[in-house]
Amino acid sequence: MAKIENYNFNGKKAIVRVDFNVPLDENGNITDDTRIRGALPTLKKILADGGSLILMSHMGKPKGKVNEKLSLLQIRDAVAKALGTEVKFAPDCAKAKEAADELKPGEVLLLENLRFYPEEEGKPVGIDKNDPAYDDAKKAMKESQKEFAKTLASYADVYVNDAFGTAHRRHASTAVIADYFDKEDKMLGMLMEKEVKAVDNILKDINRPFTAIMGGSKVSTKIGIIENLMDKVDNLILCGGMTFTFAKAKGGKIGNSIVENDKLDLALHIIELAKQKGVNLVLGTDCVAGNDFKNDADQMVCSVMEIPDGWEGMDAGPDSVIAFRNAILPAKTILWNGPAGVFEFDNFAKGSKAIAEAIVEATKNGAFSLVGGGDSVACVNKFGMADSVSYVSTGGGALLEAIEGKTLPGVAAVSE
Repeated sequence: MAKIENYNFNGKKAIVRVDFNVPLDENGNITDDTRIRGALPTLKKILADGGSLILMSHMGKPKGKVNEKLSLLQIRDAVAKALGTEVKFAPDCAKAKEAADELKPGEVLLLENLRFYPEEEGKPVGIDKNDPAYDDAKKAMKESQKEFAKTLASYADVYVNDAFGTAHRRHASTAVIADYFDKEDKMLGMLMEKEVKAVDNILKDINRPFTAIMGGSKVSTKIGIIENLMDKVDNLILCGGMTFTFAKAKGGKIGNSIVENDKLDLALHIIELAKQKGVNLVLGTDCVAGNDFKNDADQMVCSVMEIPDGWEGMDAGPDSVIAFRNAILPAKTILWNGPAGVFEFDNFAKGSKAIAEAIVEATKNGAFSLVGGGDSVACVNKFGMADSVSYVSTGGGALLEAIEGKTLPGVAAVSE
């Protein structure tokens, strides 16, 4: 695999997989350009070398059909402004050969949404998985996906993957396309390199104590990560909605709190596993409960084991916050994925904010802190603390799968 910092793009056409799946308002205006700004170091390096750029991305989930509301034409001007140069547009990503051939050094071409083609994701459209014909349709789609990737590859001399947020998917533009480039002409972009290094800091280059904070509503979606972390962490904080599955598993009364009734045995298994591994498992002991799922609901602080009927746990309580801080402040390596409560409601955001504040304090004292996953990133952005942690990951699912120990196809494809 080539290294982008050592590669000379002079006279080369580079096709770059970016993640420009940015949020838009009802008028098609970008509400958060973080992903565009994140790709700029890679894109500006290529242009500064004297190369030309072909940008490809997805937006939303059009499910293999053209959807004007998800057209990348809406973001062309924003990309041009960020790059400081005109950006041409190809209205059909699979029919852009002529536009690509005409590119001169320093010029930029943005392709239309890749997911307007089902071949990008490689999933059969319009056929149920239980249909006897599904397997044949899947095989046919895989062949079509290869042709689609080959077409995209034909536009350029070099391939760069700088879209960590999609690195866990073996899509045409994130992995299959790499098969059509020589090893010396495919590489990770600068953002991807930073993401991979941040994960390595968490999983391979650990300064102890190592504290991981896993929040969110469901134990089931985090079990693989939790089990993988058990062999690495010193302290494991489990918070958010999953708190109440653990409370009920231990015989607690949880009122109307969110719970996975079919995961009670799993919760007990995790508690036992932590004991076996010598991990300090920190679970919430109290919560801020509300009598309705809204910001202005009535509040009460109570034990997670004694939540009254008609009430639901919506944030970590003061005793839980103290326990969380005690596990975070001495840490030298910190991973945070998932909030401690319904942080979107200001009145139930204190627990999540307290976690963020503790991570910032530990970071100032020399800890390496990685914040990842959509809700955690939204947390630190909401509290204005994104610049006060070591690294904020752009990848949600990709980050989680990397932490779980899975190989990311988007990384492996350019490393082979």
